[in-house]
Amino acid sequence: MSRFGEVVAERFATGGGEPEDLLRGPFEDLVDSLAAAGGNPGVVLAGEHHLADERVRPDYAVFVHGALTGFVEIKAPGKGVDPSRFRGHDRRQWERLSCLPNVLYTDGQSFALFRDGERVGPAVDLVGSIETAGRDLSVGDDSLETLFEQFLSWAPFEPRRPRELARATARLCRLLRSEVEELLVSEAGLRDLATDWRRLLYPDATDTEFADGYAQTVTFALLLARVEGITLAERDLREVSDELGANHTLMARALTVLTDPGILPKLAVSVRTLQRVLSVVDWQKLSGSDPAAWLYFYEEFLDGYDPALRRATGSYYTPVEAVDPMVRIVETGSESWRFRHGLGRARSRRASAARSGG
Repeated sequence: MSRFGEVVAERFATGGGEPEDLLRGPFEDLVDSLAAAGGNPGVVLAGEHHLADERVRPDYAVFVHGALTGFVEIKAPGKGVDPSRFRGHDRRQWERLSCLPNVLYTDGQSFALFRDGERVGPAVDLVGSIETAGRDLSVGDDSLETLFEQFLSWAPFEPRRPRELARATARLCRLLRSEVEELLVSEAGLRDLATDWRRLLYPDATDTEFADGYAQTVTFALLLARVEGITLAERDLREVSDELGANHTLMARALTVLTDPGILPKLAVSVRTLQRVLSVVDWQKLSGSDPAAWLYFYEEFLDGYDPALRRATGSYYTPVEAVDPMVRIVETGSESWRFRHGLGRARSRRASAARSGG
């Protein structure tokens, strides 16, 4: 912490540069030190290149032994790590990043861990000013090391019920939709894809409707892959598409087109997180081999993903107790119709044969 404080103070003393950028290099060194102290040397921080219209992206994606583990967002000193105090851009970004399952927020002075938008434990505040304390900067106890151990040890949980899976999937699908909608402004490849989408499928689709269709298609293609027992963890999505195509040609083709290598890196935050979270899903265990487990899944998904869309599309499912009698009535009626229709045709054939002397 003394080394962290010394380097940061030297940088701020120059009077130049953006506050967040002044923290980045020293923060990376701090993470390396804390990871090594916690016996976690396989930690890699992949920095994101920010553009003005890419507000969703956090500053770092964090990998532990090659597996995507979480994200880090760095704010300027003084902004704090309490989302209820965020305004403007910071507030809009928080609304998106709160969909992620493991995010560390820091302004250099304070550190806080969030999972699915909920803070895990108390925030950790450093002793001394991050901008001026230098080597006197310290932390009063082992709380910061504990916080980093929690952050770096995250792994996706295996959902126990379809409802849990629907909720987790809905949050990440909502984030993917936001990424797509924002990138349509600047990414020519994504705009071309939207043009093809309209030309082939929905001529009047707005950008918002395209982003929604994109996000739901990718999400359910990955979910379908797990239903089929296809491995997702740390795999190229083209390989996943090839395996999915054995039984689901249309969904496999859609996944291939929508995750083209020219587009996918721009959507890596949400798509790679979806891939990691869904990689642990065991649908056979989750459903108990009950076909009805799918029955309410989309209703639950839409309720977490976009309640207004659920109301607009009328996605409310009739209870099984009401559906079963309806199916039996229709089935009985259709059998009766087929019997009468078949008997009528048989009589007609006999009458025709009699007239012709057959």
